[in-house]
Amino acid sequence: MHQDMALVATVAISFVLAAGCGYFADRLRLPPLVGYLVAGILMGPFTPGFTADTALATQLAEIGVILLMFGVGLHFSAADLVAVRGVAIPGAIGQIILATLLGIGLCTLWGWNLGAGLVFGLSISVASTVVLLKALEERNLVNSPNGRVAIGWLIVEDLAMVLVLVLLPIVAEVLGAQGTVAHGAAAASTPVALTIVLTLVKLGAFAVLAIVLGPRIVPWLLTLVARTGSRELFTLTVLAIALGIAFGSATLFGVSFALGAFFAGVVMSESHLSHRAAEDSLPLQNAFSVLFFVSVGMLFNPKILIEQPLAVLAILALITLGKSLIAAGFVLMLRYPMSMALTVAASLAQIGEFSFIVAGLGVSLGLMSQEGYDLILAGAILSITLNPLMFWAAAKLKTAFSGSVPIYGERKIKILSRDLDVIKARNDEKESQQQLKQQQLVHTFPLFSEVNDHALEELLLLFRPASASPGDKVIRVGERGDAMFFISSGAAEVRLPGNDILLEAGAFFGEMALLSGGLRTADVIAVDFCQFLKLDRRDFNIFMARHPRLRAAVSDMARERKKMNVPGTINSGTVE
Repeated sequence: MHQDMALVATVAISFVLAAGCGYFADRLRLPPLVGYLVAGILMGPFTPGFTADTALATQLAEIGVILLMFGVGLHFSAADLVAVRGVAIPGAIGQIILATLLGIGLCTLWGWNLGAGLVFGLSISVASTVVLLKALEERNLVNSPNGRVAIGWLIVEDLAMVLVLVLLPIVAEVLGAQGTVAHGAAAASTPVALTIVLTLVKLGAFAVLAIVLGPRIVPWLLTLVARTGSRELFTLTVLAIALGIAFGSATLFGVSFALGAFFAGVVMSESHLSHRAAEDSLPLQNAFSVLFFVSVGMLFNPKILIEQPLAVLAILALITLGKSLIAAGFVLMLRYPMSMALTVAASLAQIGEFSFIVAGLGVSLGLMSQEGYDLILAGAILSITLNPLMFWAAAKLKTAFSGSVPIYGERKIKILSRDLDVIKARNDEKESQQQLKQQQLVHTFPLFSEVNDHALEELLLLFRPASASPGDKVIRVGERGDAMFFISSGAAEVRLPGNDILLEAGAFFGEMALLSGGLRTADVIAVDFCQFLKLDRRDFNIFMARHPRLRAAVSDMARERKKMNVPGTINSGTVE
């Protein structure tokens, strides 16, 4: 194959095989993610047939990691995490520690060193957010208290793994990394403790910069671009912010792409346009996350299943049974109900994207062998495949224990449910306020019933508020038409020779000069305290060009007004 076509071939065949394998996985009632991993195995160097360019696939996968973490940050809810902190934070941290220790212990039995055991233990300690969300959605558990705790638990795990990605390269030399390590030279000349401190200072500086400046700049930038009305430009800006912050944070502060992308998502989530950013960027997030899982599958050697079946079974047991029992134990120890313990246990009985990222970093640093990476991949593929069975078993155990085990933790679950309901109500109120603004706009100005919700949202961004006191001239005869005015409250008069026309709330004026390109033909004076929504000439022309039916309606009204503006014509009261 011609070298220039390697990128096209890798992407094209990845999508084709991933689509086919994902479909068959879904028909077998398995997560499509299993199909994506199988597609990667089929394209990898360990199976016959087409072999993709692994280097290109790895770079594409890096973009997938960035967009995955951007999506996690975009949907990150600090309020939800605060509400479930009593169980999610101690439970997740405790589970990571114990699962990592179990992983180290298993690796010690295999004769691995501490560094390999640590990477292995950390890799199996964190579950897949993608798999969890899919499983909860299928069972309508996302908004339940148990589901929210499971999601909060995984958010804590993700944040912990982000810290691991920052610190692991620094301590790689101490842990016995083999071969050339990227940070080896620095580690040799600088004490590890000092390097860790400097890294954490850089990380803190980046976090402060993102938290302080981000909420001021990013929402403003999104609003500025959204006012152009261009969907492709808005989507491009969202991706530019995600990739730009990720790359800039890695270049300037030395933090990982994943962390930079996560913070970009967190900052963008504060914008009132975050739902639109999530909606527009979702297709690319999905596409590149597929490439990420395909590239992971390329690196998997299926022979490991035949050559080391006992090791694979041991890993699978540790992931599905060991982690589940640890998680359930922490939930019960914190005095929460059995139903929550079983839901969280089933949720964590798999590993996924962060496991691949941590294991891949361990291989690149020389801490873990390719064999260890293959074992982790085998454990991931099998645990994801078996995860629906874990949820089924959890449901059966809930039914079995419902009448035989004393109910405890009822007070805690009631408090948690109340707090989560308050947060949900607050979020629903925020969304309803935006919908209410749109409804009020249509109610006040029925003209806008012609356009859809996206256009109404855009129009609310384009409007500029203006006001006038009684006697103020809003527009003057002979002026250049620079804006159209919509009266949201108060009243104004159009002063014509012998025929003053009163315009009240819900009316608009100033459109004739914009449509004709001429000068103003009448004075408009406020006769009450007025609040206007002002649409500038450029925004008027762009918006009306995208909505020809609305422009036609405005033009028809303008023609009717022009006839009524003839001196001596009687205003019927229905024409503005």
